[in-house]
Amino acid sequence: MSRQRIVVMGFMGACPIAGVVWQHLHYLVGLQRLGHEVYYIEDSRTLPYNPATFEQSEDFTYAAERLRLLAKQFGFTDRWAFCPRYLPELRSVGLSLEKIRELYREADLILNICGAQELHEDLEDCAQLIYVESDPGVEQIKIDRQDSATRGYLGKHRALFTFGESVGTPDFPVPANGLDWLPTRQPVVTDLWHTAAPPPAGAVFTSVANWNTSGKKDIAWRGETYLWSKSLEFLKFAAAPEQSGETFELATDIPDPEIVAQLTAQNWRLTSPHQLSVDHDLYRRYFQHSKGEFTVAKDQYVRLRTGWFSDRSACYLAAGRPVITQQTGFTKFYGGEAGLLAFETLDDIREAVAAIKADYPRHSHAASEIAREYFEATKVLADLLARA
Repeated sequence: MSRQRIVVMGFMGACPIAGVVWQHLHYLVGLQRLGHEVYYIEDSRTLPYNPATFEQSEDFTYAAERLRLLAKQFGFTDRWAFCPRYLPELRSVGLSLEKIRELYREADLILNICGAQELHEDLEDCAQLIYVESDPGVEQIKIDRQDSATRGYLGKHRALFTFGESVGTPDFPVPANGLDWLPTRQPVVTDLWHTAAPPPAGAVFTSVANWNTSGKKDIAWRGETYLWSKSLEFLKFAAAPEQSGETFELATDIPDPEIVAQLTAQNWRLTSPHQLSVDHDLYRRYFQHSKGEFTVAKDQYVRLRTGWFSDRSACYLAAGRPVITQQTGFTKFYGGEAGLLAFETLDDIREAVAAIKADYPRHSHAASEIAREYFEATKVLADLLARA
């Protein structure tokens, strides 16, 4: 593919927590490695969040400084912008407003990562927008409920991509309603995560999670409510570490002391996610120093059989760390054997832990191979661009 001018739009400045930062960086670095001229722009009415102070406000100093430092570290200096469109007088940091508007007119493609970018007057008539959905289920249900605003928003995009690889197939129960959903995956620049070192002595299965996000994207469909939270899924499998003879560590905030006591009594080790959230390099080392990942998926992804897979779990795989995760239908496309094991029951988890303990080098190598085969950024993005 010839060199193209590509704009990535997202929210890693407005929500600069480490997992979000890496999700965007993989697009930027991967597209650069394919030889394209890549820009990053945030141009939103959403107030930025400061993870160091836990505050959301009009002050975008932290957001702009984070983007400046990330651009320097990952090679897009002089090709980024933060435009706080919520202010009464429009302004920008990084690229000028004139340059931003030129890119909106002339870029070959504009990737709307996670569908986070709203359509304002400068983007309303842009013909190059590509929608990349990370959370399948909600938008498809809204369309099925005949939500005109959602239909209008999605209709402004040239193509619709989703991490839900089952969306639009007979495995996914929500009708497509005339929309052409194209499957894609989270790109991962695997060499940024790879480590030749084995896990240190005492390493355990870990994960990082928001404990309870229900209410934000919970949605009712055909008499049932589908939740966007992991907390209930974790509690369904609370006995997993105790029954597997392992300690599982979870970096999360749990406000309920009774739940904390329940989990710690069942071999869960709980740790604060705050330092990991503000330091993307520390976040990466946390994965590399783990034995592997044990995690669950959101209720929506599981019950709708979306075929979704976590971008965080893909980073564990790239680090050579085996992953045990809840089944969403992804094993129809990859995984399910060495390196990446899916579960639906506690027995499945016990068997997965035992298999990894019995031959850790094999599962570690397989994890790396899965990451390179199915999630390598240059492969995933070349495929996305060709279809877009």
